[in-house]
Parts: sequence; structure tokens; C-alpha cells
Amino acid sequence: MPLRVAIPDMVSPSYFPAIAAVELGFFAKEGLDAAVELIFPVTRTYEELREGRIAFAGGAAHAALYAFPDWRGCQLLCALSRNMYWFLVVRKDLGARRGDLSALKGLRVGAAPGPVDGLKRMLAESGIDPEREVRIGPVPGSAGAGVSFGMAAANALERGAIDAFWANGMAAEVAVRAGTGSLVVDARRGDGPSGSQDYTFAALVASQERIDAAPETAAAAVRAVVGAQGALKADPSLASRAARRLFPPAELALIDELVRRDSQYYEPLISQASVRALNAFARSAGLLSREPAYEEVVAAQSRA
Repeated sequence: MPLRVAIPDMVSPSYFPAIAAVELGFFAKEGLDAAVELIFPVTRTYEELREGRIAFAGGAAHAALYAFPDWRGCQLLCALSRNMYWFLVVRKDLGARRGDLSALKGLRVGAAPGPVDGLKRMLAESGIDPEREVRIGPVPGSAGAGVSFGMAAANALERGAIDAFWANGMAAEVAVRAGTGSLVVDARRGDGPSGSQDYTFAALVASQERIDAAPETAAAAVRAVVGAQGALKADPSLASRAARRLFPPAELALIDELVRRDSQYYEPLISQASVRALNAFARSAGLLSREPAYEEVVAAQSRA
């Protein structure tokens, strides 16, 4: 039976190294039979990891704490991509300016469990009460979103069910190209408050039980991801080859370009500074009650 590698959004460029590692044969090269699948939202992805029903989870690093309190029971194996990787897109006719989070006041903003933590912290850091001044909630119809919460958000924006969304790069690209949305925040590239790009990042995560029982399998999974990251950097056109079995036609047509833009962030090592920032963010979100050592959070396979 293949090792199950689960991610919460199939068409996100930031999780894409996990897809490429499976679909381009990098897991197979390491002697591992693996299959990638969608489990949404990311909080459920990590619950499935905790229960032992999947081998590896790819998702927002901080969201692992929803299933593994205080980092007990899991470790980050490697980064799939660096920096907080979501985009804030606002209905174009509202005329929101790039970087202006105050434009969200009074608006209906769609965001998923896990990613929403980053948006709320950015708003609070900007002096905006995310609970009282902005109406943040689920995207209508996202429970059955198929391959992508983000695409459900882009569709909801287009039909006027929400005024803005906080989602992946694919959703942002589709909304901007369609003329229905304006890009207000690209968190990864520093549009938010100082330091916000370091709140979290996309990571490959395993349970401590699996790492302890099969350290060679965990190490092989890291090598598979590193191989995929290197291949995508060298040739972003490999992305459409990796995606063709899993992506709808419209998203398949965009993935090469999005991977080309984001491949500079495809770095596997997780630094001590990155973990300090991650833990500080998690404490601010009420997800962490202590200051764990770097070695507790990051598996030996990926320590800087």
C-alpha cells in the first residue's frame, strides 16, 4: 500500500514540491511507493497524521499545533517552501490599495482554518481588530471545494458571495487575471507588517512515532522533496508534467508560471531563526504555551 502524502490544497504552488516529489518519481527513486492526496482543511490534515492514517502531511507549519499541542508528537521534516505564502485579494471595484489592510474594515473575508491565523495576526499588528472590525469566515461552498479551497474562494469572490479572500497563489492569480480581484497583500514578499512573512511556512511533517520507527523512511522523504525542489528550480516547465494527473485544465495552464515565480522559495532547510519566528507567532495565536528547543521542532534530517 502506498505511503499517503496529504496536503490541504492541491493546486497551491507552495505545496507543489510535495506533489512533484511523488508525481515526478522522486519518492520512487528513494525506494518509496507514495501517493499524494487532498485532505482539507489543514487542521484535519494534521489530525489524520496524528491518528496514523497518513504517512506525511504537507501544510502550514504552525497548524500542526492544532493536532500536536506544544509540538509533542510530531516534527517538521523540511520546508516545502519558505515564508508565509497566502495572498489577500479584494474585490476590484472596491479600489483597495496594495498593502492597505484597513481596506478590509467591514468586509466579508473568506479564509480557511489554519491560514486564517496569519491574517488575523497581520490585522492585529496593523491596529485592526480582526474579530470586531472585519467579518472573517468560511468561504461559501468550500466544504466541497474539490481540489482547492483557494479556487472556491476565487469563485465566491466572482459571484459576490464574499468581498475578499486570503488564500493561495493560484486563487490570487485567477482572480486578478479575471479582473474580479485586486492583489492587496502578498505575504511572502513582505507586503504585511514587519516580520509577518516569517509567521509560518509550508512544511513536510511526520509524527514522532513514524520518525522513531522508520528514520530511514523520513530521511528518504526529505531527499525526495529536495530532489523535486531542485528539479523545479532548474526547469519550472516540469510543473505541468507533475500536475497533469491532478489539476483541472485551467489551473494546469497556470502552474508552470506560478512555480517559476515561487521556485526561489523552494528551500528545504529550516533555520533556528525561522523556528523562533514560527514559535513566537504560534504563541501569539494561542497555539503554543512554552518555548520549545529547535531540536524538538525540527527533525534531524533538516536541521540547519
